[in-house]
Parts: sequence; C-alpha cells; structure tokens
Amino acid sequence: MISSRRDFLKKATVTGAAILAAPSVFGSQIVSKQKKTTDAIVPFKLKYAPGFGMFHEHAGTDITDNIKFCYDQGFRAMFDNGLMSRPVEDQVKLANEMRRLGMDLGPFVLYADFAVTSFVLNKPETREMLVNKMKEGVEVAKRTGVKWALVVPGRYDEKLHRDYQTANIIDNLRYCCDVVEPAGLTIVLEPLNTIRDHPGLILNGIPQAYSICRAVNRPSCKIVDDIYHQQITEGNLIPNIEASWSEIAAFHLGDHPGRNEPGTGEINFKNVFKYIYSKKFEGVLCMEHGLSDRSKEGEAKCIKAYRDADSFEG
Repeated sequence: MISSRRDFLKKATVTGAAILAAPSVFGSQIVSKQKKTTDAIVPFKLKYAPGFGMFHEHAGTDITDNIKFCYDQGFRAMFDNGLMSRPVEDQVKLANEMRRLGMDLGPFVLYADFAVTSFVLNKPETREMLVNKMKEGVEVAKRTGVKWALVVPGRYDEKLHRDYQTANIIDNLRYCCDVVEPAGLTIVLEPLNTIRDHPGLILNGIPQAYSICRAVNRPSCKIVDDIYHQQITEGNLIPNIEASWSEIAAFHLGDHPGRNEPGTGEINFKNVFKYIYSKKFEGVLCMEHGLSDRSKEGEAKCIKAYRDADSFEG
C-alpha cells in the first residue's frame, strides 16, 4: 500500500476519540478504562466503529481496555485495517472480548496494493497470488469471526483498454469469491478518490463498483462506501447510496475537507446517517478518520460529534 494509507494507520494508532457521557462530556461521568463495563450510556443508533487506538488518551494501548472503553461509550462495533498483521494471539484476544460484549468487527484490509497492477491483469501468476491472499484472509476470519474483508483492485494498466481491465477484474473477483464464500467471508470493494489521495487506481466511483459487483453476481462480493472518498470523487452521497444499496455491505466515515470527525467539513452526516438508518442497516460504519484535536479533550469532542450526528429522529 502507498504511504497515505500507512500514514493514516499510523495516525490512527496514536490518536484517540473519547467519551461522551450524558449529560456532560467533560464532567464526572467520564468512564475510565478500569470501570466495569455498563450499559449506562445509551448505544448509538448505528454501529459506528472506532479503530483500535483511536481512544489512546483514555483507554491506553491494551486491546481489551480499548474494546471495553468503546462499549462503555455506546459503540457496538470496532474495526482494524491492520488485523491481518496482528499476532495470532492478539487476533484471538480481541475476537473473544468482542464476542463477549456482542460487538461486531468491521472490515479488515485483505488486499490493497496501490503500487502495482493486479486485478486488471489476465495472468495465471496474478490470479494465483490473489487466490493465495484470499486463503490467508479466510484463516483470519476463522480465528476472529470477522465477516468482511476489504479489497482494492489496484492500479490501472496504461497499455490496456479499460473495458478489458474491467472484465479481468470481474473474472479475478469470481476466483476470489470461490475461496472466501464457503467460509462466510464477504469481499468489500473500496472505490478511492484519485483526485487527492490515490491517483492511478482503477476503482474510484460507487456506480463503477456497483456495476462490477452486479457483473460478478456473487453474494460474497459487495461494496464498502467510503463517504470521505466519495464526497471528493462524486458527491451526491445519499442518491448514490440509494442507487447502489443492494451492493453496499459497509461504510467508511470521514468528513471532507480534512478527513476528521463529523462536523469538521462540508458533509451533513446527520442526514446521511438518518438515511442509512431508515434503510434498517445493521452493518458497520468504520470511523476511518483522524481527529481535528488530538488531545484528550479532542477525543471527547469526537464522540460528541457522533452523538450530535446520531441525534436524528428515526
């Protein structure tokens, strides 16, 4: 993967996002990581999912403490882009704690090499590499119970017509589905913006991802709709969600500009969340963003932003 995603993952592990207590964010009802897990704080309407380490200032670095802290703040999901690279014992540890609390684990990054052409090629060696990668993802899913694995089809080939590249993506995804589907794992394709963050990638729009998923025609090939990327690429967020709803399995969140918490950019997250809720969405919305304020108070500000955006009537 290229440096921007590595930088983001590094940023996510050292930043935090903290606590909202009713009625006061900064008052006496702040929940420490030592406090027993409780339902005192009302869960969010949707399954917003902080990344591990996002609450670093309040929860520290221990995996179990982070999970308990998230639960105590009303979150019922978490996500970990780097789940595959964690030691097996840590994968098992976090999975057991999340099962105990009844929390969902959002998509992990299974394949996202932004520097090479891969899915766009019709080559046996490429297909073998992708199939082997899917097998690795299945083993992670068996250990953790995770249901979704993020895949980015990579760069486009400047020497090959895009229609041929699209056909190759479809064929390669079908081979990948043959591996993940029996294990109950679903591939989620992520369109990324090529204007600001990821120039050169072949998949950048929700309509494009939708057409590929329909062509693959497998229940194990869906979309993760990254609100931040799609605001940059095409906007028109709610109509595009509506048009592609049958193929969306998960969301990534982040305001634009800035890629921070809701309320720091131009996106009306309250309306977006209200629409998603109206669709009876039960999947995960990964908080794949930074913080506008990286202090301990900034963590609390982030969770308050989610409480505000989640306060729609529905």
